[in-house]
Amino acid sequence: MRKIISSLPFKGTEEQKQKLQAVIEEHKDMAGALMPVLQEAQEIYGYLPYEVQLMVAEGLNVPLEEVYGVVTFYSQFSLSPKGKYHISVCLGTACYVKGSGDILNKLSEILGIKSEECTPDGKFSLTACRCIGACGLAPVITINDDVYGRLTVDQVKDVLAKYE
Repeated sequence: MRKIISSLPFKGTEEQKQKLQAVIEEHKDMAGALMPVLQEAQEIYGYLPYEVQLMVAEGLNVPLEEVYGVVTFYSQFSLSPKGKYHISVCLGTACYVKGSGDILNKLSEILGIKSEECTPDGKFSLTACRCIGACGLAPVITINDDVYGRLTVDQVKDVLAKYE
């Protein structure tokens, strides 16, 4: 799945920067330091924008291209921020056949964002996934830890209203 770079401006704090620099310093001379540093960087910032990738690359003295390659290869890493309410739409076969593509389109329309984006107010983010293992409830979306199954396009607005 293609990763989208966020269109929202980077809003890192000095405290976050200091935490990341401490993590980099702790791992600097260790073999294989890139993965654990990126994992901790994502914990600190919530995602890995260009600015964070550049700090990691410079701090570990590795090419920025290598950092970007790792970030875009592993699905655990995100290039865009996650909202307070993270919505994931299952596009696995069972869900897709039962209309999850239309549900994703409706969510995108209502929220004014595409998949892999976050609303400007940081309230909602939207992603598509391949399967969440709830095929019997197809089509399924999750909002944080809440699961909504047998969903229809007409129900999407009411589900979102619970989080307003």
